[in-house]
Amino acid sequence: MRPQRFSDFVVDIVKNSPTADGVRTLAESGDTRHPFGVVVTVGTAESRWQFTGQLPEGAKHEGFLDEPVTGTPAPAGEPPRKTDSPEAWLAAALAQAASPEIASVERWSTQPEAVSQTGLTVTFHNGARVFARTF
Repeated sequence: MRPQRFSDFVVDIVKNSPTADGVRTLAESGDTRHPFGVVVTVGTAESRWQFTGQLPEGAKHEGFLDEPVTGTPAPAGEPPRKTDSPEAWLAAALAQAASPEIASVERWSTQPEAVSQTGLTVTFHNGARVFARTF
């Protein structure tokens, strides 16, 4: 899934989440610097997410078709809660969506070599990845 289609997907799942209070694309929020991403509001907290992508191993941008490849969805886990951190909330919302295109959702803060940046790596069954980072 390429970042543009992923942005649309995230807007849809956030709109349907009972714990979300709003979502809009970065473009709708006036951000012209980051081409793909969303602004998510949960309670009174707003988080801004930029999406970048990585094609499957060996794929070239020229001629790459963003055809869905499906498999077993990532484990759903607990649903997102209003008290979750933005990273935990978005990871839970993505997992709860049970998309057959998503193979895994990894939170950066929970990795053994955690970075100070808040974000997620979403891996798809076709080998592509989307990196979602807050800013």
